[in-house]
Amino acid sequence: MRSFHHAIKLVAMTLIAAAMLAGAATQSQAQTGSVRLHIVKAGFIVGVGGGSGVLHYHGKNYRLSIGGIGIGSLGVAAVDLVGTASNLPNPGAIAGTYGAAGAGATFVGGAQVARLQNENGVVLELHGVQVGFQVSIGLAGMTIALR
Repeated sequence: MRSFHHAIKLVAMTLIAAAMLAGAATQSQAQTGSVRLHIVKAGFIVGVGGGSGVLHYHGKNYRLSIGGIGIGSLGVAAVDLVGTASNLPNPGAIAGTYGAAGAGATFVGGAQVARLQNENGVVLELHGVQVGFQVSIGLAGMTIALR
């Protein structure tokens, strides 16, 4: 009976170790890069925006283009954002349409903070300062492409 309990413990420990290794392998495939974005938006009722940026990933820079349309904007504004792009299996995964993830995008006294996610699971965590006047900069809904 003692050897039976010992065998069950050994099997349980092996399964736990295998699960931990599988989780570590998945996380090691998805990396993090740094991003720098410059976005300009203008609008009255319907807003149009665009910009450019750079993804720094594994020692290389990848140029980005940014586009987006928002409803309910008023004014003209520009924002320079810096932050991280996580869950990147490769640089191309950053391309896609981003919507709010978790806390979403907020505008407080000129500061812009956003946590956005695309359909590839890439999460952008960005912060920066907005210059100009616009009631809604609306980062959710922006599209990023590699240039």
